Amino acid sequence: MFDIETNELGQVAVSGRLDAAQAPRAQAFLDQVAGECVIDMKALEYVSSAGLGVLLKTHKRLMAGGSGIRLVNVRPHINDIFRYSGFDRLFKIELAAD
Repeated sequence: MFDIETNELGQVAVSGRLDAAQAPRAQAFLDQVAGECVIDMKALEYVSSAGLGVLLKTHKRLMAGGSGIRLVNVRPHINDIFRYSGFDRLFKIELAAD
């Protein structure tokens, strides 16, 4: 299961599993975002390489306009994926306060 929506703070909230099956839906949603994008990942359980690709494509598009992606409430096991892939050097990441 995967869900993506704008929360009450104006952030993009993702939950569930961002994998290859959900990547097109996530990309379609994120293609509508303009300006700085804050993604709340507190309910994200898993992200695959396809999900990382969606984030990278969106980040590059927003960077061309002078913005980018900031990831907030990132859980430790998701942060490990960003760290192992080197994506921790691309995104501003704020860990969850668990």
